[in-house]
Amino acid sequence: MKLKPNTMKLSDKTLTLLKNFSSINQSILFKKGNSLRTISVMKNILAEATIEEELPKDFGIYDLNQFLNNLNLHQNAELDFVNDNYVVIKEGRSRSKYFFADPNVIVIPPDKSISLPSEDVCFVLDTKELDKLLKAAAVLQLPDLSVVGEAGAVKLVVRDKKNDTSNDFSIVVGETDDAFTFNFKVENIKIIPGNYEVVISQKLLSRFKNTGFDVSYWIALEPDSTFE
Repeated sequence: MKLKPNTMKLSDKTLTLLKNFSSINQSILFKKGNSLRTISVMKNILAEATIEEELPKDFGIYDLNQFLNNLNLHQNAELDFVNDNYVVIKEGRSRSKYFFADPNVIVIPPDKSISLPSEDVCFVLDTKELDKLLKAAAVLQLPDLSVVGEAGAVKLVVRDKKNDTSNDFSIVVGETDDAFTFNFKVENIKIIPGNYEVVISQKLLSRFKNTGFDVSYWIALEPDSTFE
């Protein structure tokens, strides 16, 4: 059945992305078109995705988790954007009115697309490796994820970098002739499960590009990172 103008449905894939984006920033400004973008309040994580739907207008949502939970009250929700102040979520005889937020209360990404100042280390991280690293960090209560180049190998290590006797867990993901230590906070690795092409710049910025979903994350490195 063809939808009326200014109405749409969100796919499971888009809902998965939005749930992930809500962990980066509780609020989001949707822009007309087929792109989703969000940035953390601290502005150290930016995410950008292309979706299959075409959003009919710009609108802000202050509590994205609440909005998604509202959608979950319906099995196959249709969103009606005819009104300028709110969206009507409907299915059969059920209706829910959800009001838009003022864009001024939402931390939004810059309009200009972001790019890496340099590409100094590149590797592929598959979903099993990512899952193991994050599980190890949780089990061992380790706050840091380091990308380390030493002895010809690139390895990912979860550890407590402030503790010389910290437990750790590591996985080798590539080879290198360089020596470096790029540090992240585990809490900033707010990416959906999947396979990633990872590129790191010594200018303290990285890009995690998901090869299954059309989504990329730019994550800032910690200032004590080093590249020789």
